[in-house]
Amino acid sequence: MHTAIIMDGNGRWAERRGLPRSAGHRAGAKAVRRIVEAATRGPIDILTLYAFSSDNWSRPAQEVANLMRLLKRYLVSETARCLDNGVRLSVIGRRDRLSRDLVRTIENTERITANGTKLHLRLAVDYSARAAIAEAAARTRVPEDFERELAAAVHTDIDTPVDLLIRTGGERRLSDFLLWESAYAELVFVDTFWPDFDEAAFDAALREFARRDRRFGRVAGAAPAGYSRAESAE
Repeated sequence: MHTAIIMDGNGRWAERRGLPRSAGHRAGAKAVRRIVEAATRGPIDILTLYAFSSDNWSRPAQEVANLMRLLKRYLVSETARCLDNGVRLSVIGRRDRLSRDLVRTIENTERITANGTKLHLRLAVDYSARAAIAEAAARTRVPEDFERELAAAVHTDIDTPVDLLIRTGGERRLSDFLLWESAYAELVFVDTFWPDFDEAAFDAALREFARRDRRFGRVAGAAPAGYSRAESAE
């Protein structure tokens, strides 16, 4: 089962408390730890988190710098935890606009956790689904190669369809996240800001997913041949 989350609402969470936006991002990092730990105990094989979109470069320079420092700090602090819990951590998206130091940290974390089999945690950083699709299309000579090129465009070795996509923060849009992979994803939108999204809220989203009838364009109960349905997330 592949679950993806658009972690929205950090800044608004902080502003409502009279705090700087950076405080919201720090609180959001703590939420990441909670949800990753919950995911290792559930039916999830792959968890993809939208950490920084390509459009986020347009934010104030200081906020971007804070986010990059927070990302590096997270990678450094969580590598050992991921290793202990069988979590493989990788980063998808562009790397040519990241600092060399951050890229080295990413590569080190990926190398150390490469053998994790309990959960594959993917952080989307400088990620744009539209850009990845356009790049893959430009490089594809035969249709059968498209998904391989799409995976290569964002530095990943897999291109797994998303089963469940969750967005926190009350917005109802995909914001250029995993557009190709989410063609048949079940969408769950919640009003809770990301820093307040806890294990109970995560479980509620999984239960909602379990109630959905995934038809994939077919009649009820006829899933595509070879597709492994997640019958229950409880």
